[in-house]
Amino acid sequence: MASSTCSFIFYVVFLIQFCSSREIVDKSQKTDHYEENHINIYGKNDINDLDPALNVFFHVNDLYLGKKMPIYFAVNDPSTTPRLLTRELSDSIPFSSKRLAYLLELISLAAGSPQALAMEQTLKQCELEATPGETRFCASSLESMLDLTRGIMGMDKLKALTTNIHNLSNTLLQEYTFLKEPMEINVSDMVACHTMAYPYAVYYCHGQKGYNRVFEISLGGESGNIVDAIAVCHMDTSNWDSDHVAFRVLGGQPGSSPVCHFLPADNIVWIPSP
Repeated sequence: MASSTCSFIFYVVFLIQFCSSREIVDKSQKTDHYEENHINIYGKNDINDLDPALNVFFHVNDLYLGKKMPIYFAVNDPSTTPRLLTRELSDSIPFSSKRLAYLLELISLAAGSPQALAMEQTLKQCELEATPGETRFCASSLESMLDLTRGIMGMDKLKALTTNIHNLSNTLLQEYTFLKEPMEINVSDMVACHTMAYPYAVYYCHGQKGYNRVFEISLGGESGNIVDAIAVCHMDTSNWDSDHVAFRVLGGQPGSSPVCHFLPADNIVWIPSP
C-alpha cells in the first residue's frame, strides 16, 4: 500500500511539474549548470555561440557604482515553479541514477526523452564527488537542506539570501546599471543552493570555506526593471575544470583570477544569521 501511494503521489507531482518538456530542457541546459558545478554541457563552442543566459558572469573589478553590463535574469512563474517536497515524501522516493530505469517506468516516461535525459543529468550531478575543499549535497526537502547546511556551517541560525526582481518584464537579457555601490556581506562561510531540472524541486547545494565573497547589488534595467541581486565571487578557481564555461565567457584559466556571477531568483545563498 505504501509503495502504491508513493507511486501515485510521485506520478501526480510529475504531471504537474513536467507539463512542459521545453521548460525542463531549457532549465537543465541554461540556468542550472552554468555556474561552478564543474560540468561541461556546452562543448567547445565559440564564445559568440554561447547562450544569452550565460550573461551572468563578471570580474571582481566590475563591482562599482555606475557599472553597466548585459545581464540575464530568468523570470519564473510562481504558479508553475516546483516546490520542495516534505521530508517524508522525499525520503520515500528513490533518488539515484542506479534507480533511473525504475523511476522512468514509475512515471511512464521513455528512456532517451528530453525529460529523462534532464533527470539523468541531475542525478549524475548530485552524485559527483566534491572537489578539494568543497562540500556538496542535493536536497528536495527544506528540512534536509537546512539540516545539511547547518552541518556544513556548524551553526543552527541561518539567513537565506535570494535575488529579487521588481517591475517584471519579459526582457530576460538587458543592460543593467549598478545603482549603488555594491555592498559586501562579510561572512566567512556560505552555502549556495541552485535549482536543478527534475519532476519536483531539487537543489544542488555546495560550500567552500573561505573561498567566496557575497554581495548585494542594486541594479536598474534599461526596460525599467529593478533588481536587488545577490552575487557571489569565487576567489580561488584553481580546482575548476579548465573548460568551465566561466572561462570562455570571461577569459582566463583555473586559478588565474576570481570569477563572479549573479544568482537567479530561484537560487538561495545561506549565510550565518547575525
